[in-house]
Amino acid sequence: MDLRLLSSFLAVVEEGHFRRAAERLFLSPAAVTQHVARLESELGTRLLHRGPPVRPTQAGERLTGHARTLLTAADAAREDLAGLVSGRRATPAPLRVGIMGHGSAELTPAAVNAFRRARPEVPVEIRQLDFTEHSSALLEDRVDVAFVRPAPDDERVTADVLTTEQRIIVVPESSPHAAARDEGVRVADVMDLPFFRVPPHTPRPFTEYLYFGDESPRRSTEFALTPQEVLTGVVAGRAAGSGLKSFARYYAWPGAVFVPVLDARWESSYLAVRAVEPGSRPPHPEVAVFRALTLALARELGPRISAA
Repeated sequence: MDLRLLSSFLAVVEEGHFRRAAERLFLSPAAVTQHVARLESELGTRLLHRGPPVRPTQAGERLTGHARTLLTAADAAREDLAGLVSGRRATPAPLRVGIMGHGSAELTPAAVNAFRRARPEVPVEIRQLDFTEHSSALLEDRVDVAFVRPAPDDERVTADVLTTEQRIIVVPESSPHAAARDEGVRVADVMDLPFFRVPPHTPRPFTEYLYFGDESPRRSTEFALTPQEVLTGVVAGRAAGSGLKSFARYYAWPGAVFVPVLDARWESSYLAVRAVEPGSRPPHPEVAVFRALTLALARELGPRISAA
């Protein structure tokens, strides 16, 4: 696929106008129009409603994400090779990958391993994040990319959906809810559970995720910052937890029962990176490559994980 065609298409989508896209790319409107037409012919589908205003079709919306990923990866590759050719390439700094809990299930190790194969010369440091580091690890420059859930509510962070899964609760075998492990329960049935507490500085999006959006003050006296601490409280009968369906595959502790919540909104896991802002410290040069590889794998593995 010709990256020039993708660049013209993406510019039209972002500008909502062929002429403005042409000015941005220093091309003629006729050239941009021709690029989009060639791309539509190559893919066999219309990508844009010509308007006014110009807006993407359903296929165009799908292609927009792919285009951004491919163009970002191409820019990173050009920069990498330019540094190598000019002799400016020094020993690469480690890429610091933050992971909350089990990350995005099987997608997380697949992404890390794919990056290691693609960039064997770049060291990778894995850093486990607790519940309070939902966005702070990125913002405080302790990691370069992070597998988190849910999406951080901060304009300084950019997050891409990787997997989308059913919600579950985690209860001890002695809990009356444990009998519903096969049939499932409803949100209203679990609101009286003693869910574990998290510190006051835990980001609000994460607490809303944990407690299904409930503002009820009823909580366990148990505090937890990691999945292991959650499960310790659960098997001791002192607390309940919540998570995504894949949680059960990674934390199958004796005495802990995982029960699907049938009417809870399915939630996503995300790959988060710092947004590029004027005057801010530039991101690690390999972030774009890691992000592109992870998103490519998400398109392949994400649906399987969601259905598992």
